[in-house]
Amino acid sequence: MKCTARAYAIQGLVKYHGLKNAKLRIPFHDSISVCMRSLDTVTTVEARNGLPRDGIRINGTVPTAGEEARARMVIDKLRELAGEKTRVRVESRNANVKGKGLGFSASGFAALGLAASKALGLSLEPRELSEVVRLGAGSAARSLVGGFSIWYANRKGRSYAEQLASATSIGLRTLIVPIPSSIKTDKAHADVLTSPFFRARLAYLRGVLQRMRRAIGRKDVSEICRLAEVDTLNLHAITMTGRLETILVSPLSVRIMDEVRRLREEEGVPVWYSLDTGPSVFVNTTPRAASKVARRIRTLAGNVLSSDPAGPAEIISRHLF
Repeated sequence: MKCTARAYAIQGLVKYHGLKNAKLRIPFHDSISVCMRSLDTVTTVEARNGLPRDGIRINGTVPTAGEEARARMVIDKLRELAGEKTRVRVESRNANVKGKGLGFSASGFAALGLAASKALGLSLEPRELSEVVRLGAGSAARSLVGGFSIWYANRKGRSYAEQLASATSIGLRTLIVPIPSSIKTDKAHADVLTSPFFRARLAYLRGVLQRMRRAIGRKDVSEICRLAEVDTLNLHAITMTGRLETILVSPLSVRIMDEVRRLREEEGVPVWYSLDTGPSVFVNTTPRAASKVARRIRTLAGNVLSSDPAGPAEIISRHLF
């Protein structure tokens, strides 16, 4: 059977960093994100007898050994649940956007999990499937359920995601500035544990997670965006103070952050910035203010994408092969 799924990359609002169990991708704390409609991944999976081996291609190329191993964890778990040993062919393509810290690992594994589960004849509930795609990338759990969502680190012994609010229920508009970087972040989750501020972050998160959930419940765009900006600074403080002393922001990132604050503090524009583990910047605002903010940001960066929130991963009819 052949199935194709589309999923959307995430912008971390209360970001996750650090894994209590790296193999199962169990984090130290809950995290909250919103999916971005302009950043999608489409994945086609065919499960067919007679294939000599699994075949996986991402953006037209063979994945690295590490990427392939993570994909196999998801596929093998789904085969186990289906009671199948059928080989699969996988083709996956991200939106043609080049930048670090855009959340494509989340959308990639969410799309893979949904397409592969259907190709293998499974009909899993979103909660259960989110636990499977988490094995490939933790944030894929939130990408799978879409909208404004939370990933629980440990809820009655399970680590899964659920939606807090739909994509269309909150009037958020995000301008995305993709910024490339050669910095490797594959060791970031381990390195944050060496920061002297990591335990302080865990204490801070207990309060900010509650405040973010309340803001989403009230559909309070200003508070959602303000908390995401504060969390950005907190997150990058621990990446910079770990043993590897990783500085993820670029000079362009800082110029955009400064311009966002200038717009807000000097001109009263409702706008805030957010960065995940990379230099790319999410500039969060309201639909009404988006045009003015976009004009200002485009004086600094040539490539600026506009995005609304996106819904959950979905099955689509147009296959990649």
